[in-house]
Amino acid sequence: MRHTGVPARSKIMTAIGGDRRTLRIVNFIMFLAAALMLLASTAQSRAAPESFADLAEKLLPAVVNISTSSVVKGHGGPNLPQFPQGSPFEDFFRDFFDKNRPDQPRRATSLGSGFIIDKSGIVVTNNHVIADADQITVVLQDDTKLEAKLIGRDPKTDLAVLKVESPTDLPVAPFGDSEKLRVGDWVMAIGNPFGLGGTVTAGIVSARGRDIESGPYDNFIQTDASINRGNSGGPLFNMAGEVVGINTAIFSQTGGSVGIGFSVPTSTAKGVIDQLRKYGRTRRGWLGVRIQQVTGQIAENLGLDDTSGALVASVSEGSPAEKGNIQARDVILNFDGKKVDEMKSLPRIVAETEIGKAVDVDVWRDGKKVTTQVTVGELNEEVATLGGEGGSENDGLKKELEIPALGVKLSGISGDTRKMFKLKSGQKGVVITSVDPNGAAAEQQIKPGDVILEVDQSEAQSPDEVEKRIKAAIEKGRKSVLLLMERQSGIGFVAIRITEKKK
Repeated sequence: MRHTGVPARSKIMTAIGGDRRTLRIVNFIMFLAAALMLLASTAQSRAAPESFADLAEKLLPAVVNISTSSVVKGHGGPNLPQFPQGSPFEDFFRDFFDKNRPDQPRRATSLGSGFIIDKSGIVVTNNHVIADADQITVVLQDDTKLEAKLIGRDPKTDLAVLKVESPTDLPVAPFGDSEKLRVGDWVMAIGNPFGLGGTVTAGIVSARGRDIESGPYDNFIQTDASINRGNSGGPLFNMAGEVVGINTAIFSQTGGSVGIGFSVPTSTAKGVIDQLRKYGRTRRGWLGVRIQQVTGQIAENLGLDDTSGALVASVSEGSPAEKGNIQARDVILNFDGKKVDEMKSLPRIVAETEIGKAVDVDVWRDGKKVTTQVTVGELNEEVATLGGEGGSENDGLKKELEIPALGVKLSGISGDTRKMFKLKSGQKGVVITSVDPNGAAAEQQIKPGDVILEVDQSEAQSPDEVEKRIKAAIEKGRKSVLLLMERQSGIGFVAIRITEKKK
C-alpha cells in the first residue's frame, strides 16, 4: 500500500468511523502504546551495559593511589630459623631471639586508594589507610607524586580528608545520592588492589544498610564488585559516574575478594567530609540517653505491636533528652521525622542531625504515643558512657528472699553484699545473690551481683518490695515483668517471664 502522508490517527478514524467516542478510544490506545514503549526504554536503560570502558576512561583520572610511611619499633637482627611445627627447638630459639634481639625502629609503608572531590586538591580516603602515618603521598594516574597534608579524620566512620597542592586543576569525582541505590543496581569500583595501580572492577549492589559491627554508625553498602587489599578508600561509582560509596572493608578468610565488599554510603560520608573540611573534626548531634534493643518480651510488656524503636534505659543528667522530657522506659519511635526501625538506627540519625536544631521526638509511653521536642546538643567524642555514684545505704537488709517466680534470691545492699559483689559506693536497689539455672532469670543471662533498680517502673527499695510487685503482676495475670537493672554491661531493661501461675 502506497504511503499517502495521512497521519496514523486519521487513517484509523477513516477506517472505523469518525465519531467522538471512537476518537477517545483511539487516543487511549495510542497513549497506552506510548507508555509501554517508555517502560520498555526504561527497562533497556537499566540492563547491564555492553561495556564499562567509557565510564572507566572518564573516572580513572580522579582516582588516586595513597602511599604512606611510618616509623615503627621492631626486632632487628636475623630472623628466627624455621623448625617443624611443635618442635622443642622452635620454642627454645623463639625465647632466645626475643630476649636477645634489640628493638630497632624501622620504616613501614602501606598502600591504599582515594579520590579527588575538589579541583583544588581535596582527597578522600579511609582513616585506616593513613592512620599513624608520618608521611602521606598521593599518586595521580600519570604517576605524578604529591605530598599530602591531613585535614581531618574520623575513626568512627573510617574516613579521612587530605589536601595536596597542584599547579593545575585536578579532575574530580562527583558525589551522587546513595539513597537512590537499589539492590541489584550495577556499580563500579576503582582502586589500587595489592599495589597494582588503577584497577577497575564491576558488580551489583548486593545489600544496603549492612551492620558489620565496625562502629556505632554502620550503614554499609554491600557489593560483589571485587574489592581487595589496597582498594580501601577508593570510590564506588553508579552508572552515572557518581560516587555513591567509599570502599572500606571486605569479608574474607584469605585476604582476597570473595564477592562480599562493603562501602560507606555517601549519605553518611558527605556530612562527615564536610565537617572535616570545615572544622578538622566531626561535630555530631547528641541526645544523652542510654538505649537498648526492644525484644519481643519487652514489646509485649509495654503494649507495643512490634520490636521497632529504641528503649531508653537511662537519661544523662543535664542532657538534651532530660531537658526535652524524655524518660527512662520510653521507646523512641521517630526522631526528627525519621522512623527508628531498630535500636542501632537512633545513634546514626541523631549524629547526622544539625546541632542546635529543635526536633520532634515520638515516644511510646504508658501505652500511648507521645510527642516531645528536643534541642539537639553536640556530642563530646571523648565522653564515654553514663557514670556517677550516689544514693543512700540500705544497711540492715541482709536477709535473703527467694522469688520463685523469677528464679532468684535477693538481698538488700549492705557492707557485706557490697564487698562480696564489688558494688560501687552508694549503690541503690536490690542485689541478686543467687540464680536458679533452670529459672526464668537464667534465660536472660542474669547473674549474681546484678542489681534490680526498678520493677514495672516502681523503685526497688528492698527484696520485700520486689516480691510485692511480682505478686501484684501475678494477680493481674501478667506473663512477664519489666526490670530496670544495673549489670556489668551497664544499666538496661530486662523483661522476665513469670513462671508462677495465679492460684
